[in-house]
This record gives sequence, structure tokens and C-alpha cells, in this order.
Amino acid sequence: MNPQSKDHDLPPVRNTIQLPTQPLNSEEWDKLKADFKGKTRFESWISSQMAHYHSPVDVAKSLLAWVAAKNNGIVDYDLLVRYLHLCVVHKQTSEVIDVYEIMKARYKILDSGGYTLLIRGLILSDRWREAFLLLEDLKKVMTPSKKNYNDCIQGALLHQDVNTAWNLYQELLGHDIIPMLETLKAFFDFGKDIKDDNYSNKLLDILLYLRNNQLYPGESFAHSIKTWFESVPGKQWKGQFTTIQKSGQCSGCGKTIESIQLSPEDYEFLKGRIMRDVIDGGDQYKKTTPQELKRFENFVKSCPPFDIVIDGLNVAKMFPKARESQLLLNVVSQLAKQNLRLLVLGRKHMLRKSSQWRMDEMEEVQKQARCFFADNISKDDPFLLYATLHSGNHCKFITNDLMRDHKACLPDAKTQRLFFKWQQGHQLAIINGFPGSKLTFQNILSYDTVVQTTGDSWHIPYDEDLVERYSYEVPTKWLCLHQKT
Repeated sequence: MNPQSKDHDLPPVRNTIQLPTQPLNSEEWDKLKADFKGKTRFESWISSQMAHYHSPVDVAKSLLAWVAAKNNGIVDYDLLVRYLHLCVVHKQTSEVIDVYEIMKARYKILDSGGYTLLIRGLILSDRWREAFLLLEDLKKVMTPSKKNYNDCIQGALLHQDVNTAWNLYQELLGHDIIPMLETLKAFFDFGKDIKDDNYSNKLLDILLYLRNNQLYPGESFAHSIKTWFESVPGKQWKGQFTTIQKSGQCSGCGKTIESIQLSPEDYEFLKGRIMRDVIDGGDQYKKTTPQELKRFENFVKSCPPFDIVIDGLNVAKMFPKARESQLLLNVVSQLAKQNLRLLVLGRKHMLRKSSQWRMDEMEEVQKQARCFFADNISKDDPFLLYATLHSGNHCKFITNDLMRDHKACLPDAKTQRLFFKWQQGHQLAIINGFPGSKLTFQNILSYDTVVQTTGDSWHIPYDEDLVERYSYEVPTKWLCLHQKT
């Protein structure tokens, strides 16, 4: 829905038809259709090409007029939606309203794509309130998406309807939908001109929401947060963009950032929750039989606590060019030299001779580490979590897996937050473990990369650009805010 550039290059079409750049009359459309050699319906094909390449609205309108003239004034729903898409892309508000009137008269209910386009188009017009009615209609058939909520919230703020914006935000959270960061940014941008404690408190709640959900604002959002803090009258906030030293001290103000280590109470709380919700209670582990989990629990209880638990299959597949058993042995033998108690979790097929698994190498792995080989249908993660947590707070685990599924099974924000913190402090991700080279891990930081406050200061980690990140990768740039005393 977002135009990539103002003037799209028109496609070289395999049917030798150029997309028109000017409106055509009826005869010209007839000729274009006669020249079309494609297998699909011409009207459908040309309209989807026009939508894809963001053709001018008046060209698309001439197509609709031609179709309507041939069809007793009727235009198919699909064609209408593609035309609507172009009107929204080009911000042709009056055309959006015309299509809206046609659809309202003709259809009792639309598909989600139709609702989404109408909401996005109407919210910019003087009939913006009707976008909220469409959101209500959409709710009758499905939960609206975060984009639908974003359009409505941004529109409400654009038209100064602050209460509706906050109500929609609460509704969005009530559906357990993570809002788009641009939705949250819009509240801060709007807040610059509002001198209201109630509004300010809601913005601080958004920052705590970022903290509890381990979200990092992008660079422009971080600038919006800084601008808002500095605009609050009488509070004398001063912001700066900075970094955190290895010791955990802020280079800007000198304050110490929260430690990545869990307190003994938090560790026991998290351990109990993971054992209960992820390992014992998880439908998501239908692939692991209760008998096998029991066999594993007995195995772990019979061993002294481990220092490192290794996800054998994940490690073995890290470098596709190397033999899997050789890779695993390389990692295990380098760690064993440090006199660490190791547990390797694997699958039974790793013990069968194949091009990837050499028996002599696997025998060597078993001499240097305790090993547990689960059935081939099992999932490794519950075993990995169980063994690491059972061994105690000193125990680390090696995998490049993100473990997003487990965070999702945990029941509340507090447990999810602790799980993420524990994961960041205990997950060793291999950067280089190629056979013949020195084993190197991603550094585990001593401090917690999360939004945090002491009341008279805020520290907010932010992304230079929004990246899809591994859970053990965190931003290195921070916004430091403190009150001038």
C-alpha cells in the first residue's frame, strides 16, 4: 500500500502490452484487449498490473468507465478494490469517498482488504469519523490488525480526537496485539504541544510497555521521545544520544545500568514458571512424549550440575560446508579443555553412520561430555531449558535458536521479561566454531539492554534502523535522559 517511489517504471510486459500512461477511450481499451494474449481475464490482469505499478488514478478510472459501459454500469468487486488501492496510494480522497459510497450501497460486508483500504483512505478526509464505523464492521468478522489500529489512531490524533486515540490503543493492547512502533511514536509527536499530566503519564506507561515487551524504538522514534521530554514545562529534562561502557556505566551521565543477572528470587520464580508452563504444561510439545521427558528428568537428576548445555543439532548445522559431527566435536573438545562440565543434547539419528555423522567423532564427543539422545521426533528446546535451569544460575546454554515460541507460552509480561533477561545472560551464541579455528562466542553483556528509569533519569536503547534481530543481539545506541538539578 505504500508507494515505493513517485514514478514507477512501467513494466516490460510479456504480452507486449504497455500499461497506458494516459486515460483511454472505449475504442482504445477495445484495441488493447484485442492485443492481449494472456491466459487470464484481461480486465483482471490489467487492473492488478496498474495497482502494482501505481498507475495514475485517471487512467484506472477510464478502465472502470469502459468496464461499466460494457456491463450495465456494474464493476466487479476486485476491480473496485484495486482502483481504491490506487486512490489511497495517491491520496485522492474525493475518489476514495466515491468508491466508499458505491461499496456501501452494493455490499453489506467487505473483505479485510476492502475495509483496510477504506479506513486508510477515509481517515485523511473530512469524513474521518466513518473510518471508526468501518473498524466496528471489521470487528464483526475478525480482530482488526495492528495496521488498522495504527491508521485509526493516527487519524484520531490528526483530527485532535485524543480520547478516541487512547481508547483504541487500550483496545489494541486488550487483544494482545503488539502495536506498531509508529503508533507509539505518534502519541509522543502529538504530546509535544500538550501540557497535561494525565497525557504525560500515559506516555511514561508506553515507555514501560517497551520495557516489559523488550521492544526497541527506531532512531526517529528515539528523537521523538527526546523532543517530548525536553518540551515538558518546568521539568528541565535534557537528552543525549550515547553508549554504555563495558562496565555498565552510561557514557553520558555516569549512572550504572541494571545488571543482566537475575536476583535469586527472580531466578527461582522463573525456573518454577518455565518448568510448569513450558515443560510440563505445553501442548506445543506434543512431539515429545511424557515418558521421554521423564527419562530425561531422571537422567539430569542423576548427574552433577552442568556448566554448559549444548544444543547438539543446532551447533552441528551452524556451518553448512563442514561435516556435522566434526563441527560438534570441535566445539565440545575446545570447551572440555577448560574443564567445564558439558551436556550435549542430540537425536538418536546422530549415532547412525552417515556422510554427516562419523562414528569415531561421535564416540569422542561422548568421552568428553555427558550426552542425551532423544527420539528423532522430539523437540530439543524443552530439554535444553530444563537441564540449564536445573543446573543453577551459573549454567549457560549454546544454541543460535531464538526461542520465541517459549516466550509466547509464558503467561504474563513479568515472566516473559524475566525469561528474555535470563536468555540474554545465559545464551552463548557461536560466532566462529569452524573446525580448525578458535571457538568464539558473542559477548554476554554485564548490563540489561532494556528501557529503564530511576525517576529522575531514563535510559532507552534504540535501533539505528529497525532490524529483525536475534534475541542475543541488542542495540548499542542509547538515549540518556536526565533532569537538570
